[in-house]
Amino acid sequence: MSTASIHAGWDAQDPHGSVVPPIYSTSAYAHSSHASLRALFARRSEGFAYSRSGNPTTQVLEARSTALEGGIGAIAVASGQAAMTIALCALLAPGTHVVASERIYGGTTELLGDTLEDMGVAATAVDPWDLQAWEAAIRPQTRVFLLESIANPGAQLADLPAIAAIAHAHDIAVVVDSTLASPALYRPGDHGADIVVHSATKYLAGHGTTIAGLIVDAGSFDPRRCPQRWERLTTENRRFATTFADDYARGCSGLLAYARAKYMTDFGATLPAASAHAVLVGIETLELRMERISAVTAQLAQHLHGQDGVASVQHPSIPGRPDAEIARRDFPRGTAGVFSIDLDGGEPAVEAFCDALELFTIAVNIGDVRSLVCHPASTTHSHLTPAQREACGVLEGTVRLSIGLEDEEDLRADLERALAAAQRVRAADPAAA
Repeated sequence: MSTASIHAGWDAQDPHGSVVPPIYSTSAYAHSSHASLRALFARRSEGFAYSRSGNPTTQVLEARSTALEGGIGAIAVASGQAAMTIALCALLAPGTHVVASERIYGGTTELLGDTLEDMGVAATAVDPWDLQAWEAAIRPQTRVFLLESIANPGAQLADLPAIAAIAHAHDIAVVVDSTLASPALYRPGDHGADIVVHSATKYLAGHGTTIAGLIVDAGSFDPRRCPQRWERLTTENRRFATTFADDYARGCSGLLAYARAKYMTDFGATLPAASAHAVLVGIETLELRMERISAVTAQLAQHLHGQDGVASVQHPSIPGRPDAEIARRDFPRGTAGVFSIDLDGGEPAVEAFCDALELFTIAVNIGDVRSLVCHPASTTHSHLTPAQREACGVLEGTVRLSIGLEDEEDLRADLERALAAAQRVRAADPAAA
């Protein structure tokens, strides 16, 4: 993992021998002849024409991400939300259906229940720990199972091998958002996922500087096995005069080729070369950061468990969690740095808790080297219905924590200071407690 994080996708063979992949800051690329550019647009050759659909720096990031996930290809896009949108659009069509875990990021829930619904795609939310619910939710129109490897914000772990087995028995593609795990802790393709999505903004970039997204084809999806279900890929595309599924015969991802040619280009969801470079630099230290962050997070979660005013701690290390065995089996390196706590006293206690923090930063990002905190019910999940928030474990008193690389003792002292402030609010208003 560490070797691939540093070397995959780049061999220092550019004309100047640059050890680090350069930033190719250009919008277009010169060609030696008319025939050369024509062949590129006809998909008869490889190369670059215009940076909206590809860039040499971004290509290195795609190759490195492919290696880290053990896949057959990747495309880098403008954000994690763009990655999820493009991946689903490439797999779905009007009249199709998605079965999704209830425990997913609020923005993904909104995408399913609003934008994709407007496009004629239906969605059903299920408890990720209820395997019978996944099976029962399947319709003839179901094309995708969607879940997160580590759920945001409660760090729930799903039994991906069991869920994937159900999906594949019905020729359904499994899409996994693995933003919180990163390939340093978990490779969904090794456990049954077909497509892996990342908000590279988070742990991959790692330093809170860059917005980016990735879609990786894990190599198990092949639309040719059930061509009538994936007609957009298995029949000739009139716009591009090609059948994208044919790429799988060459060991390449036809799905990603289709997603790049159509949705990435039409949506203009281009990742700038400078952003790709920033993610590449972040990936170089990914494994080291994730090991440290995971260990400190587990210790802090266990410290908070049972503290006065903390109704519950949502982390796989807490006794009684249904996913404890999944953590032991599939996540031996840890479960990253994001988890949630539920405070007695509701939002007034949350406000006192957050405002008393001195080291944690109040912000809606996660996966930074800095420790971050937010109140999901009024921010990341605020546009969901109360029922949707409850289903994904977001209550009025829920606080999401993203642990960074600060000293553990300093973080613990900051949390204790904040808990004392929340306790004073509850003491002043006994009804809230």
